Amino acid sequence: MASRNNDYYIERDISWMYFNRRILQEAMREDVPLLERMSFLGIYSNNLDEFFRVRVATQNRIAECTGKSTMRESERAKKLLKQLVKLNSEYAKDFERAVHQVTKELEAENICIISSDDVTPEQLAFIHDYYKTKLNGFISPVLFSSVKSLDRETDEDIYMAVKMLKVGTASNHDYAFFELPVGVCGRFLQVPDGGVRKCLMYLDDVVRCCLPLVFEGLGYTDFHGYTFKFTRDAEMEIDNDLRAGTLQKISRGVKSRKRGEPLRVIYDAEMPKDLLKRVLSKLDLDKLDTVLESGRYQNHKDLMQLPDCGRKDLKYPAWPSITRRSLDGPESLLQRIQHSDRFIHVPYHNFDSFVRVLQEAAVSKNVRGIKISLYRLAKDSKVVRALMGAARNGKKVTVVIELLARFDEASNINWSKRMQEAGIKVIFGVEGLKVHSKIVHIEMRNGPDIACIGTGNFHEGNARVYTDFLLMTAKRSIVKDVNSVFQFIEYPYTQVKFKELLVSPNEMKTKFVALINNEIKNKKAGKPAYIKVKINHVTDPVIIKKLYEASAAGVYIDLLVRGNCSLMPGIPGVSSNIRISGIIDRYLEHSRIYIFAAGGEERMFIGSADWMPRNLDNRVEVVAPVYDPALKNELRRIVDYGLNDTSQGRIVDGTGSNRFKPHEGEAFRSQEALYNDYLAENESETEK
Repeated sequence: MASRNNDYYIERDISWMYFNRRILQEAMREDVPLLERMSFLGIYSNNLDEFFRVRVATQNRIAECTGKSTMRESERAKKLLKQLVKLNSEYAKDFERAVHQVTKELEAENICIISSDDVTPEQLAFIHDYYKTKLNGFISPVLFSSVKSLDRETDEDIYMAVKMLKVGTASNHDYAFFELPVGVCGRFLQVPDGGVRKCLMYLDDVVRCCLPLVFEGLGYTDFHGYTFKFTRDAEMEIDNDLRAGTLQKISRGVKSRKRGEPLRVIYDAEMPKDLLKRVLSKLDLDKLDTVLESGRYQNHKDLMQLPDCGRKDLKYPAWPSITRRSLDGPESLLQRIQHSDRFIHVPYHNFDSFVRVLQEAAVSKNVRGIKISLYRLAKDSKVVRALMGAARNGKKVTVVIELLARFDEASNINWSKRMQEAGIKVIFGVEGLKVHSKIVHIEMRNGPDIACIGTGNFHEGNARVYTDFLLMTAKRSIVKDVNSVFQFIEYPYTQVKFKELLVSPNEMKTKFVALINNEIKNKKAGKPAYIKVKINHVTDPVIIKKLYEASAAGVYIDLLVRGNCSLMPGIPGVSSNIRISGIIDRYLEHSRIYIFAAGGEERMFIGSADWMPRNLDNRVEVVAPVYDPALKNELRRIVDYGLNDTSQGRIVDGTGSNRFKPHEGEAFRSQEALYNDYLAENESETEK
């Protein structure tokens, strides 16, 4: 547990480790289907990789700073790094045990992950044939003696270091390495067994079996292969060349990331010392970097793609997304939205309903133009295709695309060029501010204009696994404000006032503080006073201090926080009225919903912003009020269900213990209850 200035503040990165541990705990639960447990192990590993690439890298840079003005921050970063390494080592042991346990239980279900030591002659023949027909040509060994460093290798891949022996020669061994071609061949290969048992092999072991073929004709007689991986600093170097355009600068930055300094190495504990020495010597490491010995396999993120071998019974039962009846049928969706507010809650509801809104707008003669902000996009985006269709139909289409969406920069650059070629006006956001808002403005010829405000990206892939809420409205004051946000982005130096929306970096933080102050005032006046928020992260010191003040005044505060949480609940006189839950389930909780009692006349909001400094101070974010009574009831249900979840809800208490919420009788699972409710409601609408 860490604090900042003794203000009961948990360091953001420590709280993130606690969050990721909740995912690891889900992989260790016996009541979770086996293949889903494997997937959670993959998610845990993938999250950890990104955490090291971004957050640990940031702390490393701070720790290396010198000078009196930075000494205090440098020492704080060094202390934090030691805490992170300690937690990582502790959790790594749990992770290895979980992998072993789940693998063992899969064997009992006749899904076996065999190693190169276990193959039969028939399987070896199959593997050698696979090498000749598939792998051959995709493995290119490099002698360690031939390179000065591993500066050209990316940290997205896994590598095999090989010690080759020659019997009867003066210099009887050599050392080489190569990238495993996971991108081409996948990480797992199913090999024949001849019975009911399904046998899978890591590509690592497939290649181990083929090392004599990889080095064929070179006179080596014995081979020993061990995998390793490393993580680079993911910070991009954005140059200040005034002659370069935005696209050129970001493109160069993406390339610079590939040359980032290595800061974590994970290797097979069985790797001989002489081979390990050669691996580490080619990486520019310092004393603050992490070197971890591990098991036989690394890059466990690939466990998310473990073949199911036809065993659907070892996965969650299917929950097909629901097409809402109020957004289905031949009638115009645009006219329906003009008549009354509509919403979808993905992935429970089908994201294609929103795509249909764009597709109708692209063709409708009653639509003049479309404006949309895009942060992350699907690989083959239906959203972009609809926008390009609108441009070809003569609509005025404006797209604000964030080129600095981390790890999606290259994809967004590619989409930007394609949209420009299609005649779309593409705006690359505001210099110095990421555009993270999720908004759409549809300009109509007849009737009111339409706006869409979401809590998540307009991304078909995310919409299948992330819970997000999308409001579609024709309320004039909100629509006008949404259009003003686009004006602010295009002309950032103009003064813009927002009547309805909370917009950062303008006045969002100030307005949230005012909403909390109003609860304090109402509590003192004997009026209803409470705060209920569903959010991803809470780390902003100003908001946290204000929540502590509200708690001390007697305001009940219930928070659903998925990830980073710097609050310390349960401190007498400070935070005893604050309760925090975190849910880990089949869907990633991503929607942001804010509910304030407001003296008995509840005020509700949805939007893209978390309570973090980056969202409130350094990004363009939009939070919108919700007025429609039916939508308000829906938001209340989503939040209340989450707060009452005793199946997947953990208590977030600042210690990282992640205890499950106590319950009597059958546990309540919020995601399952919501899905069943939506299913029943849709069937009821059909009957009517």
